[in-house]
Amino acid sequence: MVLTINLVRLLAPITLKTHLFAPLYSSLMVLVLLIMGQQGLNIWIAILCKEAANEVNQTFIVKREGERLLNAVVDEERSWRENLNNQPLSFYGSLNRLKTLVKDNPNQVNQLSKIDNLYVGWQEQLAGRELLSSSSESTTEAEKVLFNSLRTQIQTLVEREEIYLSDVENCLQQIQQIKIVVNILTSLVIITGMWINYQILRRRVEVPLRKLIEVGETWRIGRMEARLAYSAPDEIGRLSEILNAMAGEVRERQECIEVRNKQLENLICALSHDLRTPLLASRMTLDSMLKGAFGPISDTCKEVFQDYRQGNEDLLKLVEALLNISRYEAGYSDRLNYEPLDWQKIFVKTITQIKTTSTSEFTFNYKIPQLLPTVYADELEIQRVIQNLLDNAVRVSEPNKEISLEVATLGENEVQVFVCDRGSGIAPQDKEKLFHRFVQGQGRRGRSGLGLYLCRQIIETHGGNIGVESSLGEGSTFWFTLPVATDKFNFQDEQI
Repeated sequence: MVLTINLVRLLAPITLKTHLFAPLYSSLMVLVLLIMGQQGLNIWIAILCKEAANEVNQTFIVKREGERLLNAVVDEERSWRENLNNQPLSFYGSLNRLKTLVKDNPNQVNQLSKIDNLYVGWQEQLAGRELLSSSSESTTEAEKVLFNSLRTQIQTLVEREEIYLSDVENCLQQIQQIKIVVNILTSLVIITGMWINYQILRRRVEVPLRKLIEVGETWRIGRMEARLAYSAPDEIGRLSEILNAMAGEVRERQECIEVRNKQLENLICALSHDLRTPLLASRMTLDSMLKGAFGPISDTCKEVFQDYRQGNEDLLKLVEALLNISRYEAGYSDRLNYEPLDWQKIFVKTITQIKTTSTSEFTFNYKIPQLLPTVYADELEIQRVIQNLLDNAVRVSEPNKEISLEVATLGENEVQVFVCDRGSGIAPQDKEKLFHRFVQGQGRRGRSGLGLYLCRQIIETHGGNIGVESSLGEGSTFWFTLPVATDKFNFQDEQI
């Protein structure tokens, strides 16, 4: 009882609305009280059953001794009629046992006293007839009356015990039935409570968590405008409010970043357009000066002009890369010239260009299988991708090292191109960043960091993927895939 009161006091501040697991706590308390009540009732029923069993046992013994007492009287009466010497030992033995059994029952004790008195009176009548030497076959009226009264009293005692035994047995059966009914009702209440708890927990925990997971997946892909449509004063409701507020703040930051990125892209595009023209003019002027169009120049000035021209060329390449990236980000795919790719032509041309611009010697190998499905793509753009990858391979490789190119079939719907070098490799943490803007890998410093980003834009615009496999000290293998199409027009329709 004290435990129940303490549980009630402990759970009293908990309300069903403001706490998520309040229904579970409340039902647990009810279940504990119900089990305690059931156990108490079972103990009480067990005590009643034990008492009833004792009553049945005692009543059965009393009934049996009463029958023995009746048989003893009947046998004694027959012995007197047949002039047999009979001793009333069996009668008094049964009578004494009965007195011991019913000593706590005043009514039965009084009835046994009456039986004892009647028996004594009957014995006195029999003794008087024997003194008068009366015939054994004749029985006086007084003897008959006493004997019949004695037998009636004993029979009444036995009948009462039979009735009481039947009542006790019925009571015992009723107690057992009550126990069964209580256990069944308790089981039904527990099962019903479990089902109600399941429904409550499902509605208040499982369903909101599923919604939270769905919205979280939406947030994970960058769609921060999604909101948790769950309003409740419990813990999940408050968590939903916090997460919705955080998502709103992240969305606002995203919009600000997008606006700033757009402004920056527009600025870069405008600057690139504005810078390209004077850079081209500078290139033409420097070329003319180096060729002596403005008169002879000394060797010292020639070296200075060559360095200046190389810096101008690097800056022009950067401007052109920015312009190309801007075109792809603005939707340049509709301007691509799709045609069947000639891998032999592309590989030879890119290798030749790399050899022309490189100051070191390298061994270039390429492999093209005989049976290769036709790929429709913009040849100049794919050549630009391979040239960028080869240029990176040359810059990270030692002189006289081997650089290989390979194209192969990938499944039934793609081809895959590989560019392998024997450089220092790429750290695992840098692999995912290489194809982003202004990111340079180890050994690839000194450039703008836009080449691989432009390669990704070109390949993804063609419907393919690009990646790298590398280990430190073992070189790198850059690869990209292109889809295979049955003809040019179907491929262009798929891209659109």
